[in-house]
Amino acid sequence: MKFSDLPLDEKLQRAIADANYTTPTPIQEQAIPALLERKDLMGIAQTGTGKTAAFALPILQNLLQDGIGSGAKNVRVLILLPTRELAIQVSDCFEMYEKYTRISSTCIFGGVSDLPQKRALSRGVDILIATPGRLLDLIQQRVVSLKKLEYFVLDEADRMLDMGFIHDIRKVVALLPPKRQNLFFSATMPPEITKLAATILKANPVRIEVTPQSTPIERIRQELYRIDKRRKGALLKEMLLEHPEMKKVLVFSRTKHGADKIVRVLEKAKITCAAIHGNKSQNRRQEALGNFKTEQIRVLVATDIAARGIDVDGVTHVFNYDLPDVPETFVHRIGRTARAGKDGVAISFCAPDEEQDLQAIQRLTRIQIPEGDTSIFEKLPPPQTETPESEARNSRFRGKKFAQKNANKPQQAKPKKQEAPQPVQKNLQPMPKTQNGKRLGSRARRRLREEQNQKKFNASNER
Repeated sequence: MKFSDLPLDEKLQRAIADANYTTPTPIQEQAIPALLERKDLMGIAQTGTGKTAAFALPILQNLLQDGIGSGAKNVRVLILLPTRELAIQVSDCFEMYEKYTRISSTCIFGGVSDLPQKRALSRGVDILIATPGRLLDLIQQRVVSLKKLEYFVLDEADRMLDMGFIHDIRKVVALLPPKRQNLFFSATMPPEITKLAATILKANPVRIEVTPQSTPIERIRQELYRIDKRRKGALLKEMLLEHPEMKKVLVFSRTKHGADKIVRVLEKAKITCAAIHGNKSQNRRQEALGNFKTEQIRVLVATDIAARGIDVDGVTHVFNYDLPDVPETFVHRIGRTARAGKDGVAISFCAPDEEQDLQAIQRLTRIQIPEGDTSIFEKLPPPQTETPESEARNSRFRGKKFAQKNANKPQQAKPKKQEAPQPVQKNLQPMPKTQNGKRLGSRARRRLREEQNQKKFNASNER
C-alpha cells in the first residue's frame, strides 16, 4: 500500500507529498482505514513507528468531511500528551498536515505564560494539543470548553501513568461528552493502563499491536560496559573523542544534577553539548533541542522526562549513562535512535549498584545485552581516591555524620583562651538609700556617696 492509495482528501495528499511520505508504516496501514470508519482504537506500538500520522491524517480527513468551525472556546479534537516536548512535536506534525486546509490547531502546556494560549483559544480552534496540568487550569478558568468534543486521543498512556497524571486524566475524561471517538496509544500495557483503557474506549475497540510489548527495535545494536560510577564521565568523554562517527548523541541521566555534571565534563573536553531537564526554562529547553536538531551541538543530555518528548531525525547513538529504575523506560530511551528506517546504537553503562536494574531490563526485553570492548578502559585515568576533606565536602551527610565517622581519630588539643584581666575593685562605700528618714533618689544617693568617699580620702591624707 502507498499513501496515494488511501482515501484521503487532495489537500492532505499534497501535504503528505511535501513531507516525502510514500509508504505507510505498519501501524499507519492498519490504523488509518479503521479510524476513517470512526471506530475506537487501541494502538500498541513502540515510539518512532509513526503513530502521530496514524491518528492525525484520519482525524483531519473526518474534519474536512464534517465541515469546519468549532466556535469560540470550543474544540472538536483533544490530544492529550505527557510532556511539553512531545506536545510541541505533535503540534508541528499537525501544522504540516493541515497547511492546505482551513483547519486550525493550537498547543498548550505549562511552564510558559498562558496569555498567548488564552488568545488562541478565545478565537476557537478545531484541534487542541495539550498537557494535562495546563488543560485543567484553563478549563477551571473557563477559557476552554470540551462540551462539543468529537475526538479524544490519549497518547503515551503508560508514560502518563509513570509521571503521575492518572488522576488528571480521569478528571478530563469526566468532562468529555459521551458521544465521541476515542484513540488510545501506548508502548506498553501494564494492568493499570488496561483498566484506564476500559473506562475510555467503547466496547470491542479495534486493537493494533505492531510489535511485541517492550521489545526494542531490532535495528538497534546494543553494548554494555560495566564500570565504576566515578569513571563513567571519563569513559563517555573518551568514547566521544575516539569515535567521530558519533555525530548526534543523546545521553540519558537519572537526575537533573547528574545531567548538568555530564555537561561540565564534556565541555572541558571541548565537546559541544547542552542539557535538557525539568529545571530548565521552556525557552532554554527549546533552544537546546533546536541546536541539537540543526547539529550545532553534538551531544544532548536529558533526563527521563524527555525520553518520549524528543523526536530528532538522525540520532546515531543513545547512551544510558545511568540505567533507569523502571525497565520500560529503557525501551523508550533507546527508541530515540533507529527511527525512520535507519540503524542506531544504544550503549549502556552499568555501575555495581545498578546490577539489579540491568537484570530487570534484560528480563523485560528478553535480550542479553552484549558487553563492549573493554580495552578502552586502559586509556581511562584511575579513579581518584577521596581524602577526608573532599569526602566531607562532597558527602550528602555533612556535619554530624562526618564528625561521627572521624570520632576515633586523634584530635589536636585546642589552645586555651587567655582569661581577660579582672578589673581592680575600688574600696568604695555602699550607696546609702535614706537620709534623715527620707528616701533618696539616685542622683542624691550618688552625690552623698561621693561626699563620704571624699571625706574618707581627706582623712587618710591627714594621717
